[in-house]
Amino acid sequence: MAQVISLHSFRGGTGKSNITANLATVLALSGKRVGIFDTDIQSPGIHVILKLDEQRVRHTLNDYLWERCRIAESAYEVTPAQVSEGSIYLVPSSIKITEIARVIHEGYDARLLKDGFRDLVHELALDYLLIDTHPGLNEETLLSIAISHILIIILRPDQQDYQGTSVTLEVAKKLGVPHMLLVLNKALSDIEPEVYRQQLKQTYNTRVGAVLPLDTEIARLASADIFCLVNPQHRFSQEIKVLGRLIASLE
Repeated sequence: MAQVISLHSFRGGTGKSNITANLATVLALSGKRVGIFDTDIQSPGIHVILKLDEQRVRHTLNDYLWERCRIAESAYEVTPAQVSEGSIYLVPSSIKITEIARVIHEGYDARLLKDGFRDLVHELALDYLLIDTHPGLNEETLLSIAISHILIIILRPDQQDYQGTSVTLEVAKKLGVPHMLLVLNKALSDIEPEVYRQQLKQTYNTRVGAVLPLDTEIARLASADIFCLVNPQHRFSQEIKVLGRLIASLE
C-alpha cells in the first residue's frame, strides 16, 4: 500500500516545492516509484524544478478536476537520468492564466482529488504519493491532510510561521493524521541545528524530520535543478536523505 505524504506550510515562500522535489528524488534513488501531485493550483511551480517540458503537457490536474481526462493522462514521468532504479511521476497544475483564473473564480469539486489520488496510486503502482499543497488551510488542503499517512509541515525560523504551524498541527491532530514531522527550512548558519531541533520539540512536541540551512548555493541554483543531485554532499542534501530514511521507517 502506498504511503500518502502531504507537504504543507501555513505561509508561502518556505521552499515547499523545492523540498518536495528533492525528497521525491531521494525516495526514487532508493528504488521507489514516487508520484507527485501539485495541488498548489493557484501558484504552481514544482514542474520547473523537475524539468517538465511544457511541450509534453497535454493535460494537467485542472483538466482532470474539470473532467476532461483521466488522472493517469495528466501524469508525466520526470525521473532524472541519475535515478537508475526508481521513478518519479508528476501531475502538474496548469500555468495558463485563464485556467488559474477559472479555479479562483469557479473552484472545483475537491472530492475528485481523493479519487484522483487513489486512482493514480493504483494505475502507476506507486510506493509513495507526495502532495505539494497550497499554503494555508482550504478545502483541498484539508482533504489532502486528512487522507495522509504522514504530514510534513515546513516552516522557517519566523514567528509568523511558528504561529501558523501551531494551527496546522492542531487541525492535523483533529483529522487523525498518523504521523507528523516538522522540517525547518532556511535555518541560520550561526545557530547549531540541534538548538533548532530542541526548540521545535519543546514548542510543538512533534518530531523534527530535518533542519535545512539557509545557503547561497541553494539560492544560486534558483530552482533550475534538483539540489540533491547537483550537490549530494551538501548539508541540505544530507538532511533530505535523513528525512527519506525516517519516512521509510514509518511504513
